[in-house]
Amino acid sequence: MSAFAALLLTTSATAPPPYVPAFDPGTLKGNVAGTPNETLVLGSPHLSGLPDEFAPQSLEPLLARLAAWKPTIIAIEAVSGPDCERLVRYAPLYPGASDYCPDPAAAQKSVGLDMVAATIEADRVLSAWPAHPAPADRRRLAALFLAGGEPASALVQWLRLPVGERRAGDGLDEALAAMLDTLMTRRNENFLVGSALAARLGLERVYATDDHSADGVNAALDKDPEYGAAMQRIWDNPVVKARLAGEKALEEKLDGEGVLAIYRYYNRPATMQIAFDSDFGAALSDATAQNYGRRYAAWWETRNLRMVANIRAAMGAQPGARTLAIVGASHKGYFESYLNKMHDVRLVDAETILK
Repeated sequence: MSAFAALLLTTSATAPPPYVPAFDPGTLKGNVAGTPNETLVLGSPHLSGLPDEFAPQSLEPLLARLAAWKPTIIAIEAVSGPDCERLVRYAPLYPGASDYCPDPAAAQKSVGLDMVAATIEADRVLSAWPAHPAPADRRRLAALFLAGGEPASALVQWLRLPVGERRAGDGLDEALAAMLDTLMTRRNENFLVGSALAARLGLERVYATDDHSADGVNAALDKDPEYGAAMQRIWDNPVVKARLAGEKALEEKLDGEGVLAIYRYYNRPATMQIAFDSDFGAALSDATAQNYGRRYAAWWETRNLRMVANIRAAMGAQPGARTLAIVGASHKGYFESYLNKMHDVRLVDAETILK
């Protein structure tokens, strides 16, 4: 054995244990004045990936259970309009922005406002929102939300209109009205669960809390062909194969009870462990000179931290609110762990709500 190798072994054997800070915000929850914030993280499949047999009506048992819990804030996995504008302006750093950022240009032309002005105007309108808004008020707010890059909130207003009032006018042209009609049945949990539930509960909007600014962490990797090959190799593991087989079996039944069973599965603690073992854990343990797996995990953790910060900011203006965060199931465990570090957050077990 070389002298250097012997030194490494000696150093490893005598190294002190990792430092664990004594201060833990998650344990300091006892002196919150008033009602704490209750937060339910709903892990969801991406509905666009379900088989063609899936129909929006099959979500009714899920929606009924969530509505009975009565959240007052609903957060969705969508990037806000202002955040999307940043990504688009810095397109070389975020080349995938067009995949998850809707183009608000048509709505901005229709209302005569750019992103900043439309966002500010929507906030102003909501701050003075009447107890009984007229249909014209809702159409105008829907148009402002579209111009501000918030289609899910625009859909909330559209759904709250009587069917006969879902028409062009007040900033909505015929094309925008037709687009909102399309969103009512688009296979996307942001619309079919988030917007639909908000409208059912009498809420005026949802909160877009996704974040893709973390994509800049690994922007260079996307241009490295070896990175993609490395990740495919990492994902070619037995846990992934078992996970996919289990999910496929669940998707064979897509009526109301079948879809509810899918949501129950995705919200079990064991399912989050499977997600880690098959994906992020496998990446972290993969040894390459380029550290591809660890860099992938760094992107994932950064994204989750920023998303959770957005959710915490949304509930910050409404102390004591009930918040429902709807997110892709692989995020769920990270969301719950990070949110549980917040002084003024009490987590609610999704399994009890979905019984």
